[in-house]
Amino acid sequence: MSFELPKLPYSPDALEPFISAKTIEFHYGKHHQTYVTKLNGMIQGTQFENAALEDIVCQATGGVFNNGAQVWNHTFFWESFSARRNTAPTGDLLGLIERDFGSFDEFKAKFADAAINLFGSGWAWFTMKPDNSLAIVQTGNAGNPLREGQVPLLTCDVWEHAYYLDYQNRRPDYLAAFWNLVDWDLVASRLP
Repeated sequence: MSFELPKLPYSPDALEPFISAKTIEFHYGKHHQTYVTKLNGMIQGTQFENAALEDIVCQATGGVFNNGAQVWNHTFFWESFSARRNTAPTGDLLGLIERDFGSFDEFKAKFADAAINLFGSGWAWFTMKPDNSLAIVQTGNAGNPLREGQVPLLTCDVWEHAYYLDYQNRRPDYLAAFWNLVDWDLVASRLP
């Protein structure tokens, strides 16, 4: 089996002014594509040659894990955005956020803090744990909460290539812009 770079669910300029078409060109078109290409080269002739991407994320190690998880993480990241602006969750998702974080504003503050203060490169995740509680999780490099049995609901890529063209070293500004793009209906659909 060979993996392909998935199509974006919107045009490359649809996320402007928050994420530029230039960032999409490099982050999606070059970085994400490179992970796909490297993964395909690494799995040939291995136990992962015909594996699902989730199996690679949960079972692989080394370069196969790193590239496989980055393919999964980036795909999940891009799918979380919408050109239409629905800047807050509703319904069951909002109720769960209020149950576990007190308010949507408190959730946003804690998630932004996790993303802004993650040392180095990695990801901030909003997840559901096996006990059905919601959590905010930081992972370094290609880390993914699937390996811990958690259900990812939303992620923010805080590798510098995700924001440097638009925000330079201003990760907090990138996080402020991030909230304008989240497709909360899609995030809600990821609840188990």
